[in-house]
Amino acid sequence: QVRLVESGGGLVQPGGSLRLSCAASGFTFSRFDMKWYRQAPGKERELVAGISRNGVTTNYGDSVVGRFTISRDNAKNTVFLQMNSLNAEDTARYYCNARNDFWDYWGPGTQVTVSS
Repeated sequence: QVRLVESGGGLVQPGGSLRLSCAASGFTFSRFDMKWYRQAPGKERELVAGISRNGVTTNYGDSVVGRFTISRDNAKNTVFLQMNSLNAEDTARYYCNARNDFWDYWGPGTQVTVSS
């Protein structure tokens, strides 16, 4: 059974940091590109960050460049999103996505709320 389980979300003050994790199971993790998306109420889902199968190539949405870092541990079937200098505009539900030429898997998401 394919599972993606996000964790690490929560309430954080502006300027703070969070580290999200996404634990994968039920498929060959190292054969999938991994991405983080987010969706705020009333807004479309947007790409936050992506990382290639071997972890060499990363890409980021314009609004998070320089603040967020995506990484992965293929030995532990986990992808991470380190989020620094958070602001209110980062408030959203964050989703983990695994994708290759044939399959596209999503987790249920974890809520991140940035507020004082």
